[in-house]
Amino acid sequence: MNEKDFAELAAGAALHALSADDENRYRRALVEHPEWAAVADVDADSVALLGEGVTPVAPPPGVRAALLAQIARTPQGDTDPHDTDAHDTAGSTPGVASAGGPEEPAVRRPRRWTRLAFALAACLALLVGVGIGAVALNAQLTRPASVVALQEIEAAGDAQQATVELDGGATATAHWSGSVGKAVLVTDGLPETDAGKTYELWFVRGEEPIAAGVFDPEDGAATALLEGEMRAGDAIAVTVEQEGGSPSGQPTTDPVIVIPTA
Repeated sequence: MNEKDFAELAAGAALHALSADDENRYRRALVEHPEWAAVADVDADSVALLGEGVTPVAPPPGVRAALLAQIARTPQGDTDPHDTDAHDTAGSTPGVASAGGPEEPAVRRPRRWTRLAFALAACLALLVGVGIGAVALNAQLTRPASVVALQEIEAAGDAQQATVELDGGATATAHWSGSVGKAVLVTDGLPETDAGKTYELWFVRGEEPIAAGVFDPEDGAATALLEGEMRAGDAIAVTVEQEGGSPSGQPTTDPVIVIPTA
C-alpha cells in the first residue's frame, strides 16, 4: 500500500465508513507506517470541526438518498475512459488465462469513493447542521474584504498606522502599507449619521480629494477599506455626504476625520 491508497482509507475511517476488510488494512498500514498517522489525524480533525458546536437536526427529506446515489454513480476505479488499453484490460475477466498465456491474478483497483464520500458528508453535515457551528464556519469563509485587507496590511513589513481622537471620545485609526497599496480605516464610537446621510472616505492627494467609498458604522464601529490604490503621502479623510456618496465626486462638507500618513 502506498500513501495515496492509505489516504483514501483514512478518509473513510474518519467517517466510520470502512468495511471490515478495509478497516483491517487501514489498521495494519498505521502500524507499518507510523509516519502516515498525520494524514489520519487531519481527516479526524476535519470531521470533528464540522460537528463542533452544531446541534444535530433531522436532514431534509431526500438528502441522504441523493448522497448515496451520488456515491453509487461514482466510478470505483481510476480507468481513463479514453484509454483503449485500459478498456481492454478492464474488459478482461480477472483470474482467467488469456490466449497463449498463463492465468493472471485479479488486480485490486484502488477505491476512490471514500474521498468523495468525505467531501459529500462534509456538505451534508453543513446542510443538516444549520446552527451556530455552520454560521461560524460560513463567517470564516466569507470574511469582508476590509478584514482581509487589514490582515494583509498588518502582515506587511512596512505596515503603518495612525490614530486620531474625535469629539465625544470616538477614535479613528488608519492602517496602511505602501507595498500592499491599500488603506483601511477602523473606527470606534463614531456617531450614527442622520437619515439619508452616510460617511464617505477620501484620499487627499496634495490638494485633490479622491473619492474612496462610503461606509456606515454599526454601534459606532466600522472597518472600512478605502477603494482605489493608496499612494505615498496621501491623507485619509472622512466627510458626511448624502446616502450613496457625493454625486459630484467632491466633498460637500468639512471633513470630520483627517489622518495624515506622511
